[in-house]
Amino acid sequence: MTRRLKRRAAPRSWTVPRKGTKWILRPRAGPHPQADSVPLLLVLRELRKLARTAREARRIVNAGAVEVDGVVVKDLARGVGLMDTVSFRAPLDEHYRVVRNVRGRLVLVKIPATEARVKIGRVKAKHSVPGGRIEATLHDGRNLLVEPTTPWHVGDSLKIELPSQKVVEHLPLAPGRLVYVAGGGHVGQLAHVERLEVRNSSQPNRVHLREGFSTIQEYVYVVGDQTPAVTLTEGVAP
Repeated sequence: MTRRLKRRAAPRSWTVPRKGTKWILRPRAGPHPQADSVPLLLVLRELRKLARTAREARRIVNAGAVEVDGVVVKDLARGVGLMDTVSFRAPLDEHYRVVRNVRGRLVLVKIPATEARVKIGRVKAKHSVPGGRIEATLHDGRNLLVEPTTPWHVGDSLKIELPSQKVVEHLPLAPGRLVYVAGGGHVGQLAHVERLEVRNSSQPNRVHLREGFSTIQEYVYVVGDQTPAVTLTEGVAP
């Protein structure tokens, strides 16, 4: 796979001009699919505008000034995706979370320093592993080993402490819960679950929301009860 990508073929979730140089950096294979992540270079250059060129961005990351999910990252091609936290060390001392806006674009939402060490992870799959334990796979590629009696189900969310990956709160997908819609026609909205529609077919399960619409279960991230457990919509960076 080439490291480059034609600018006009870049995912619509990227906040980049469609006209300009012919090539643009492709995210390195990692925790998020290409359509759901943006290279760290574009976070520094296009989203946060801390650098004008790739050379300037490389100087910033080589100095160890950028953290993703609590870990220092020096790879400009590292894909940063939904719910990831990005921190810029002193003198900026700024912290952001990656979310989708109402147009489906990946944007930065400014968060307090205390939130830079936590994130929401959606349980994407579960399967058994040798030893009688269960491995839960989250939307960002994390794998967590738990006992079979752990009440985590596909579609639930976990509030995780970074970078230790300690689960501090279980957020089940259930009626009354507050969810963040990460895709479809209502992307970027917060809504409350009314009921779950389980389909025993090739069709995906659907979640019906009190706000008068429904969406597929894959697009729904449980983020709290009445208020979000993390900041999702305030202080969007320019």
